[in-house]
Amino acid sequence: MASDPISAQPAAVAAVSQPVSLPLTRAAIFLVVTINPLDENRAAVLSLCADLSALLRAVGFRDLDATLSCIMGFGSAAWDRLFGSPRPAELHPFREFRSGARHAVSTPGDLLFHIRARRMDLCFELATQIMARLGGAVSTVDEVHGFRYVDNRDLLGFVDGTENPTGSAAADAVFIGEEDPAFARGSYVIVQKYLHNLDAWNKLPTELQERIIGRTKVSDIELDDSVKPASAHNALNTIEENGKEIKILRDNMPFGRPGHGEFGTYFIGYSRSPRTIEQMLENMFIGRPPGNYDRILDFSTAVTGGLFFIPTATFMDSVTPDQPASAEPSNQAAQSTISATAGTSSSIASSKDGSLGIGSLKGENSHE
Repeated sequence: MASDPISAQPAAVAAVSQPVSLPLTRAAIFLVVTINPLDENRAAVLSLCADLSALLRAVGFRDLDATLSCIMGFGSAAWDRLFGSPRPAELHPFREFRSGARHAVSTPGDLLFHIRARRMDLCFELATQIMARLGGAVSTVDEVHGFRYVDNRDLLGFVDGTENPTGSAAADAVFIGEEDPAFARGSYVIVQKYLHNLDAWNKLPTELQERIIGRTKVSDIELDDSVKPASAHNALNTIEENGKEIKILRDNMPFGRPGHGEFGTYFIGYSRSPRTIEQMLENMFIGRPPGNYDRILDFSTAVTGGLFFIPTATFMDSVTPDQPASAEPSNQAAQSTISATAGTSSSIASSKDGSLGIGSLKGENSHE
């Protein structure tokens, strides 16, 4: 069995990660907030960081079999305000992509809470306790209550998350390694809320839906390359380098309000580098090549977008409410002075075949 490159890190940078790679659950709450001005609001958020694990234990102990978990992430501006320097090497504001009517929008968000369990009531209780602790320190930007739909399908009727990596492959996909040792075992996450026009989608013949997605609808089998269009959703979301696919971990959830005609998918993708998902979004919204875009966007509209860094649980537990913004709340943070725009080491090279090109993704403006 191949060794895990993350676990092979020196003891000085070893840390316990947040529970990014847990198995999918039946229920989830996605909560995005901004931090209000004034120093006391900053202190309230810092205080929650160190106490979040205790809140989680208190609520989760009511039903250990429900596997309650919570991941807390930080946006680029929030990281600067809360922790200062050093900062994760690839943390930056969400990159927008626009081509015609297709627009991957960027929306406000300082903190992300991804709460999940086998029971929605426990997710609800933990979200309630978190917001009670934060009080007036934050303003809610978006809150989505997601659920597993039938046999892990989205509201478009297709199974979602089939190609998620597992085991050591999942760890390699989502956890930062030696490319940014100060933040080893941290992760990046991109979230987007998509609203679907189900009336228009359901009028399409099943065969056409399958060509748009790239999989059969009932049996969830990937279409053969000889019949799958280059614009298929799963084709554009396949990122390869040197013949190897670069994976991310999705934990998407359907959500909706039938009485309001609202039906959607909350996309949440974890990766050791945000550039993998950014390349996917560029392929979807701009096209690979430009114009060969994801036809699912003719029926689905992105209404939010955010990029967050997920520090380790070790980092979170060491935060103090009175630390200055320039403080280093973890001894692992002292190992790095890499800025958000500096280069990072990676085996991924720039490519013209649609694979992830690191150099081409740095410092670009939004596509118009």
